[in-house]
Amino acid sequence: MADALDAAACTTWVREFARLVHEQRDALTQLDAAIGDADHGSNLDRGLTAAVSALDAASPASPAAVLAMVATTLIRTVGGASGPLYGTFFLRAAGALDGGDRAALAAALRAGLDGVASRGKAAPGDKTMLDALSPACDALDEALAQGRPLDEALRAAAEAAARGRDATVPMVARKGRASYLGERSAGHQDPGATSAALLVEAAATALAGRG
Repeated sequence: MADALDAAACTTWVREFARLVHEQRDALTQLDAAIGDADHGSNLDRGLTAAVSALDAASPASPAAVLAMVATTLIRTVGGASGPLYGTFFLRAAGALDGGDRAALAAALRAGLDGVASRGKAAPGDKTMLDALSPACDALDEALAQGRPLDEALRAAAEAAARGRDATVPMVARKGRASYLGERSAGHQDPGATSAALLVEAAATALAGRG
């Protein structure tokens, strides 16, 4: 059985994330128009397109190198909060990726989550991408602890991320540009949580059959 996350699988994950963001670019931007700067979809699409191009040009040999290259590209090319936050996610995940097995993957995702929380000074319930990432990591850890196959564990994580995304609708934002709206931020789905759910969905698709 192949490792859960070798360089090729990791690149496939990034490609799938880029594809989903490109597909949902306008929807993400519309969500951001309601409570932010109306650029989340376009900025993230541009950054991930650049990241895929960088991976094509360099073909990093290790999964950690793939994630690190994505991180630096996003930080360099994406404006607003998305670049630093997603860049931090991938950079912290790269640093924690000791090996390519299921446990290493879960640890990398958790490290990415912790990095985003630290960088954004946010917590679950603040109406941010953490509201999708945190339940996803919890669901992945729980499923793996139960001995479930990686496919099932990642699907559980993706479903948890989607529920977390949906749960942001009634929340009042406490971080980021949306927090300036106060109570008026309620009733809108958070764009960051929406793109974060796509990140986990991409992992469930790209890593199916591995580990």
